[in-house]
Amino acid sequence: MKPSQNTTAISPNYPDLLERTVIITGGANGIGAAMVRQFQSQGARVFFCDIDAPAGKDLADELGPNARFAKVNLMQEKQVVRWIERIASTAGTIDVLVNNAASDPRIPFTDTTVAQWDALFARNLRAYFLTSRESIKHMKSGRGSIINFASIVFHTGPAQLTAYTATKGGVIAFTRSLAREVGSRGIRVNTVSPGWIMTERQLKQFVTPAIKKMIRRTQCTPDLIQPEEIADTVLFLASNASRAITGQELLVDRGWAHS
Repeated sequence: MKPSQNTTAISPNYPDLLERTVIITGGANGIGAAMVRQFQSQGARVFFCDIDAPAGKDLADELGPNARFAKVNLMQEKQVVRWIERIASTAGTIDVLVNNAASDPRIPFTDTTVAQWDALFARNLRAYFLTSRESIKHMKSGRGSIINFASIVFHTGPAQLTAYTATKGGVIAFTRSLAREVGSRGIRVNTVSPGWIMTERQLKQFVTPAIKKMIRRTQCTPDLIQPEEIADTVLFLASNASRAITGQELLVDRGWAHS
């Protein structure tokens, strides 16, 4: 029997996200763009950044005034601080931060330079620290939610992704400790760890027919995961429906990490 692919799923509606201020990093493409679209469809005010300015501007133009794009280099502290200050000045408060932007280069460990290692940690972990530090200053007590992106590679440990995997382990640890530190203010912090997601980039660069067969065989259920499904999980973690969940890692991988 051929595996099914559910393409008719409808995202749930979360009324509490209406007019909430949501920040998304890396929002111009892939999972990030899916999240921008779905938060905007909930009536949230979405502020997203990326280094891909053409794609970011096109998405903002398509979605209208409730989706505002800025080109931001997350490795530059001053740019991050200015961007979030502008958002807070415009919106008055920040309700949700989604730390999504990251890089996943395939580099054999013995070929990895110190500069590459340091740059990857700056992009994949230090940036999360900067955006979280600045956003928390503007979150109201009792309704802030931070969602950090890690990956199932932390659990599977694939070859040639050692530096990337180390950064994602750092994200999970960062989430757990930060959740404890800001919990007294009612701010929640969680991690989403996706499996292999069928973004345009993955389909172009890595997902061959043979890889698709491997994914379906390795997952507990065979359907290939779409970016919108990750966005659905993030909507849940941003909303009051998940108000009792903090300090946790949610594996969104169709059971890959459990096989």
